[in-house]
Amino acid sequence: MTSSTVEVLNIPQILEVTVSEEFLTVTLSDGRIISVPVAWYPRLMQGTIAERNHWRLIAGQEGIHWPDLDEDISLKNILLGQPSGESQQSLQTWLNRRQQ
Repeated sequence: MTSSTVEVLNIPQILEVTVSEEFLTVTLSDGRIISVPVAWYPRLMQGTIAERNHWRLIAGQEGIHWPDLDEDISLKNILLGQPSGESQQSLQTWLNRRQQ
């Protein structure tokens, strides 16, 4: 039996990022617009509008960093449909620090 795997060879660059109450949307250099649920990223869900809008591109425009939320999301994970892998303990520690 043979199986195939999807391999991302040429990852496009991220041109624009938008975070709404429901979706993280990225516009890509190849013309695609990809949206994934904000619920996949608990730190983005907890962020204010100002914090969500304060992002910068990293890793040759293949990732997004939110300094106020200490969150990094790669385009590869978005394309593969992989939500945050952060543990509940790590998220709770971060939430506790935010409340201080």
